[in-house]
Amino acid sequence: MIDDEVTAWWQALGLPGLYDVHTHFLPEPVQRKVFAQFDQAGPKIGRPWPIRYRGSHEERVGQLRALGVRRFSSLPYAHRPGIATYLNDWARAFSGQVPDCLWSATFFPEPGVAGYVQTLVEGGVQVFKVHVQVGEFHLDDPLLDDVWAVIEEAGTPVVVHAGSGPVGNAFTGPEPLRRVLDRFPRLAVVIAHLGAPEYADFLDLADRFERTCLDTTMVFTDFFEDAAPYPRELLPRLVALQDKVLLGSDFPTIPYPYAHQIESLERLDLGEQWLRAVCWENGCRIFGPPPECE
Repeated sequence: MIDDEVTAWWQALGLPGLYDVHTHFLPEPVQRKVFAQFDQAGPKIGRPWPIRYRGSHEERVGQLRALGVRRFSSLPYAHRPGIATYLNDWARAFSGQVPDCLWSATFFPEPGVAGYVQTLVEGGVQVFKVHVQVGEFHLDDPLLDDVWAVIEEAGTPVVVHAGSGPVGNAFTGPEPLRRVLDRFPRLAVVIAHLGAPEYADFLDLADRFERTCLDTTMVFTDFFEDAAPYPRELLPRLVALQDKVLLGSDFPTIPYPYAHQIESLERLDLGEQWLRAVCWENGCRIFGPPPECE
């Protein structure tokens, strides 16, 4: 499948478009640094990773719209103390200019974090993102206790990169998230990349906790199967968790056409209803429908 064929694909399923909960838009200086890390196959990347979509913000928004992605996210992630507010201010302005982008935000275990998260929640932020592999912090850091309480009460989804892919460290893996969920069981968590490579453990969390979901970001693609193959004996669990699996892509930081993520889901042969749920219905239910569909 090529990008020009994506629209015909979702139309054949009877969908109004695609709902991609895991895309990235960052301030230009930060975006350049992120791209440089991928270009250098830096220590947190671990392998050559040529980036497919390098255009301006405007060009990339246009590409998503041309694919029929009706709702997407910017998902900034704080990699050190003191940067979250800058990223959050930029992301709020971006979503104001691009109404099909979810108002996204991030946080970091630092003094004052509970205050700025509370302000964001009261303002109506639609999704948070944390990336422990990059940020190198523990999800159950005591500085985040009040944050998790606020987010749990509000029901705001938080996309969490907790799996050990592509390169694990002391902060990744299922255990820190399990400890958080034991204390805050109604958190609306979306586990990025299906928790790769600890798929079974993160599926267990989605089974156990009512509001814990997973996104498909990069999983099942040829690029990801080479490094972190999804065990085929676990495919029935994705069907059982159909209402908890959401489309994610990692656009623009992917080394293949966007269409390949869609193709990779289709070739699992889990059925059209599963595809409709993953690519549209679950996103609308959990995050709310795009403005034009309300």
